[in-house]
Amino acid sequence: MSIKTISTREVYRNPWTSVREDVIERANGQRGIYGVVDKDPACIVIPLEVTAEGEFLYLIEQFRYTVLANHLEFPQGGWETADVDPEELARGELREETGLTAGKMTHLTTFQIAYGVMNQKQVCFLAEDLKSGESEPDAEEHDLVIHRVPLERFEAMILDGTIVDNCTVAAWGIYKLWRGQQR
Repeated sequence: MSIKTISTREVYRNPWTSVREDVIERANGQRGIYGVVDKDPACIVIPLEVTAEGEFLYLIEQFRYTVLANHLEFPQGGWETADVDPEELARGELREETGLTAGKMTHLTTFQIAYGVMNQKQVCFLAEDLKSGESEPDAEEHDLVIHRVPLERFEAMILDGTIVDNCTVAAWGIYKLWRGQQR
């Protein structure tokens, strides 16, 4: 490792996030500071419905305070616990945010979210054989709007900048690679 941690201190904590400041020493002896956001594991779910009319994806529209705007994204989130079962988390987030349950869940990969500043893994699942039910949004998710979008429209929304969530775009790229290998 080319960087050694000299000291660390927590500068902020809430139920979802902690922020620490680390004094570090690089391989050349030069010292510096890293600010690190620590978050427990999260998941992202690609809810795919295949019908006689075509393929459809379910997206969540919600207000994102950090950018003061509503955005479309795949269902995603965490339960603020480090030892959660990834598939249980994914099934729970899907149900909470959309009311959907999946007859089949496929783990596609695990990746890091914004690892330049944040230490958080995100587990990516494909959800198929979907059944509708009642959503159970958290208090912070009271304004969620569910959209059922044809696959072609979804991809156009990525290209035209309607969908800007990097996790949604990354998950879709992972799915496309995985799907290509299934053929």
